[in-house]
Amino acid sequence: MGRAVRRGGAAAALAALTLAGSCRTAPEPTRAPDEPAPAPARFEEAAAEAGISFRHTTGAFGEKWLPETMGSGCAWLDYDADGRQDLFFANGANWPGRPASEPSSQALYRNLGGGRFEDVTRSTGLAVEAYGMGVAIGDYDNDGFPDLFLNSLGPDHLFRNRGDGSFEDVTSRAGVSDSSFGSSAAFVDFDRDGLLDLFVGNYVEWTPKTDLFCTLDGVNKSYCTPESYVGASNRLFRNRGDGAFEDVTDRAGVRNPGGKSLGVVILDENDDGWLDLAIATDTQPNLLYRNQRDGTFREVGRHVGIAFSEGGVARAGMGIDAADYDGSGRESIVITNFANEMIGLYHAEAPDLYVDDAARAGIGAPSLKTLGFGVFFFDFDLDGWLDLFVANGHVEPDVQAVQRAVTYAEPPHLFRNRGEGKFEPVDSGEALGRPMVARGAAFADYDDDGDLDIAVSTSGGPARLFRNGGASSNDWLRVALVGTRSPRDAYGARLTLEAGARRWVRTLRSSSSYLSQSEKVVTFGLARGARPERLTIRWPSGLTEEVRNLPVRRVITITEGKGITSDGRP
Repeated sequence: MGRAVRRGGAAAALAALTLAGSCRTAPEPTRAPDEPAPAPARFEEAAAEAGISFRHTTGAFGEKWLPETMGSGCAWLDYDADGRQDLFFANGANWPGRPASEPSSQALYRNLGGGRFEDVTRSTGLAVEAYGMGVAIGDYDNDGFPDLFLNSLGPDHLFRNRGDGSFEDVTSRAGVSDSSFGSSAAFVDFDRDGLLDLFVGNYVEWTPKTDLFCTLDGVNKSYCTPESYVGASNRLFRNRGDGAFEDVTDRAGVRNPGGKSLGVVILDENDDGWLDLAIATDTQPNLLYRNQRDGTFREVGRHVGIAFSEGGVARAGMGIDAADYDGSGRESIVITNFANEMIGLYHAEAPDLYVDDAARAGIGAPSLKTLGFGVFFFDFDLDGWLDLFVANGHVEPDVQAVQRAVTYAEPPHLFRNRGEGKFEPVDSGEALGRPMVARGAAFADYDDDGDLDIAVSTSGGPARLFRNGGASSNDWLRVALVGTRSPRDAYGARLTLEAGARRWVRTLRSSSSYLSQSEKVVTFGLARGARPERLTIRWPSGLTEEVRNLPVRRVITITEGKGITSDGRP
């Protein structure tokens, strides 16, 4: 019989609070004395007004099958190249043989401008019924139009963007599908040949026939934890450049028999110009695959310190992101965990050394009783410091029967970066502070006002769209990149912006969070009055390029080797 309670628990998490607080000794940057007071957090629920009516399908019919707890992801993309961010929601499905009121499918909403969207799922060819989990966006054929990969429970799907407002399913021709229990996925040019390859995360080996009986109270069936099942290995597909991919999982050294991967983020963790993979795993040690620059990876998660909690426990990792949140010049890693297992904030102390700084940074204790899924760094108030958003929601509807302090629906966390290596919880208002059973989360400036808005997918519930209305007084610069020697999407490019004594470092990400992907534009919050002087870009190809004469409150496009090529998105 599978267990219905995670390992570690409150005692281990509280011990980690004490341990983590004593490890950090490096000096921290602080806010300048003349910086203005932080802007208030004002997010408004905008889904209904925007015309987004998507509702997630779990297929649940009383048997409490494991996939029903996991939810699905969401992604921002400009599929029709009109300069506006469109929104995709992956969806579950009704179980075969079970009655359903209506068919379920994935969903794509086209941004019409003016804060409005229209459902274009059917006209674009994406009305596919599949038990969708994670989504990854990437222009794998470098034709200027973003393609879409759907990681599923069962066969996956790769949709090629035709460039005429529609997609075609090229899964069979591309050779990227497997029948595993999929999770997150990410496009990444791991071998620096100018073509986007594809990393596909997988969770556990599960089918309706192998479902196990687990219980919270010894009598009634509950959802099992992944400890009850054998893990499924991730896959890595190398882009051959002819429309097809080859499976290089074993050759590249990324097969993981333990499986149970959920979130993945692409980063250059050792700053050598080659992209690495960090993976949040559920009840298994988190993974960090370091690129060996010869087509292979070496797993170093245990060696560098992100595999376990401070107490040496493999926690229930869900979502993941990475960023230089404290101005140190090194990218740290955040991983959301199960209830009673606070968030992990692995601060990059030095080469080959990460220390879980969650307690000292102020996000450990507030996250102890919540179950986090989607997570990302973003500058919601455009003050130049990366803040943190966490989408929360438990997996067991009846959890309060055994843990009275833990609820099924939970409000998200919004942590403001105080600029000294610490965060503070923010009262984010009625809309964002409402409890929900959240899973995927991603950000974008969908209304073109410069600040960043949030999309959230919920398990078995409605899509949520939160419009940011609180940062208009701060200045900003948004940068879109077009690769030439690098893949056109330029995922992994590192951007360093300088303005007087201030310096910001950002990376253009592909997938991160949980099963989700944010917009492909880099936003620099500048607070008020800052005038950017120089932007240095280290492209994925290795080319370093410097750009001057930068505007503020504008979106600019920089093409590799050509500087600013347009005032606006490509």
